[in-house]
Amino acid sequence: MQIYGVSFDMVGKQPIVLLKTADGNRFLPIWIGHPEAAAILMKLQGASTPRPMTHDLMADVLDNIDAKCERVSVTELRDNTFYATITLSVDGTEVEIDSRPSDALALAVRCDAPIYAAEEVIEESSIEFEHEVEDQEEVVEKFKDFLDEVTPEDFAGGADEPPREPPD
Repeated sequence: MQIYGVSFDMVGKQPIVLLKTADGNRFLPIWIGHPEAAAILMKLQGASTPRPMTHDLMADVLDNIDAKCERVSVTELRDNTFYATITLSVDGTEVEIDSRPSDALALAVRCDAPIYAAEEVIEESSIEFEHEVEDQEEVVEKFKDFLDEVTPEDFAGGADEPPREPPD
């Protein structure tokens, strides 16, 4: 998967990170918090801060202890909440750490780590565009149109809210 962009839902102005499958036109929207959206966008846009943000600090700590972020994975959608893991290699051993997807993604963009999503999550929560889309602005516009028409029930099979991250 790759981070295709960050947008906002039209009703609550909640940030949404949009992941795209490497092969095909499937997009996985994950509602995230404003600070995490800012952290992801800042890195994607090449912006920097005078002092390290939390995810910059995490990347620096990993680098200084000779650990590497091998990958991040959106592992499941349970009770309308997305879950993720961060896989680190430390002294030749892989360690898997539970994470909110937004924190995992913010770290992945700082460490150039690959992003994965479980097939079940993609099947359950992704959106597929009918034709090949290559222009990022076109995808964002189509996604905004989609958000104007979608209801929470479309994502959660009748639940009261769209899939989201676990709270802090």
